[in-house]
Amino acid sequence: MALTDSNVLKLAPDPGTPAYRSAPHNIEAEQSLLGAILVNNDAFYRVSDFLEPKHFLEPIHQTIYETAGSLIRMGKVATPVTLKTFVPAETDLGGMTVGQYLARLAAEATTIINAQDYGRTIYELALRRDLIRIGEDMVNVAYDAPVDFAPRAQIEDAERRLYELAESGRYDGGFQGFAQAMKVALDMAANAYQRDGKLSGTATGLRDLDAKMGGLQRSDLIIVAGRPGMGKTALATNIAYNVAKAHQAEVQADGTMKSVNGGIVGFFSCEMSAEQLATRILAEQTGISSSLIRRGGISQSEFDTIRDYTIELQHLPLFVDETGGLSISQLTARARRLKRQKGLDLIVVDYIQLLQGSGKRGNDNRVQEVTEITTSLKALAKELNIPVIALSQLSRQVESRDDKHPQLSDLRESGSIEQDADVVLFVYREEYYLQNKEPKPGTEEYGKWQIEMDNAHGRAEVIIAKQRHGPTGTVPLQFEGQFTRFSNLADDGQLTPQSY
Repeated sequence: MALTDSNVLKLAPDPGTPAYRSAPHNIEAEQSLLGAILVNNDAFYRVSDFLEPKHFLEPIHQTIYETAGSLIRMGKVATPVTLKTFVPAETDLGGMTVGQYLARLAAEATTIINAQDYGRTIYELALRRDLIRIGEDMVNVAYDAPVDFAPRAQIEDAERRLYELAESGRYDGGFQGFAQAMKVALDMAANAYQRDGKLSGTATGLRDLDAKMGGLQRSDLIIVAGRPGMGKTALATNIAYNVAKAHQAEVQADGTMKSVNGGIVGFFSCEMSAEQLATRILAEQTGISSSLIRRGGISQSEFDTIRDYTIELQHLPLFVDETGGLSISQLTARARRLKRQKGLDLIVVDYIQLLQGSGKRGNDNRVQEVTEITTSLKALAKELNIPVIALSQLSRQVESRDDKHPQLSDLRESGSIEQDADVVLFVYREEYYLQNKEPKPGTEEYGKWQIEMDNAHGRAEVIIAKQRHGPTGTVPLQFEGQFTRFSNLADDGQLTPQSY
């Protein structure tokens, strides 16, 4: 017994009909599952967490499933009798009335034991039909695309649709036993014990910061914010380099590679070019000013040093995407592709305010667009199970205060950024502000200013303003501006972390 697209009940196809290829479907499975639900409403809960009305091929079956689900969720009984008043009576069912068809479904029902298997069959066939639709759209767009439509844009759109389909096409979620959660927690503790530095997350290479954060935790969205000139890009670059340099991988039982220390890094540099980023890392490692490297004002020995480091650094598992004006959907598609092709353990985004939203809602203001961006970045961190470091600007209201230390309220479009972030780090350098307040030499104020400058010289603070799974506080670091390098303070000059 099967329903055709015209809702006419037929026992067998007409032998005189041309043999066209029809979309994957199993009408009998749909009928059997619906019958099981009508006979025993508990069958609905076996499939309701992954099966939706749209997954049924036949419109009448979509209506029956949706209506039955609504009744069951309201605590009412869904039977052929209670359902028939909600299904349009004029529906053509091959000469049967709605009541007769519902009774037929119940009479030929499968058992509740088989309900989940039938539900999965229906679900997987629906996914195949979606794949066919995506494939057809790709072909049609490729044939009819205007001249100014870049093929790369179509590839990224197809990747996005396929990945969304892959993520929605999973029915292995739901509750898990606490024993399983405890096992995962124990595995994390064991990995932390075995890893360098005894950290549960990926080490940043900055000792005191790792001590407070336990490293960069998987699935975390970490916001690094600061006013221009504070060094937030330098901090992110230093961390990315340290993680890539420490990378070690082992072959797993299934033949795949897994990072056991450090990691593979994807760096989305929306502001700087890949060449500028590489120059920064060279300056940091060689101790030669990046401005000298760019101007060529270096000696032969310094050039030899740069060449030697270049040979060493070119094998780093650090991948840079320098595309400007990147949309959040493009970023997520490229991150998934890198994860699939090379592996991925850390993403750095420089910076949030240079990303664009999906553009689906053209009338949105910037705050709503940033909300979409931060929500998508947090979802990407969870999906790929890796930390995401995203840089952010601070509002100008910092400059109008006597105390220039940043606060959470200083984040631009702060509502969504503060809400979605697992960790918020502020980069603050007192030296930057003191330089702009130099009094007239020879005055009493100049002497006081000089003492303050000496105390602040080469010092930076990373303020942990928010951390879901650890303490807040201030971590002092050394900063060498000419090399754009953050490093640990020497033990004899180390400041005591203060509460924030």
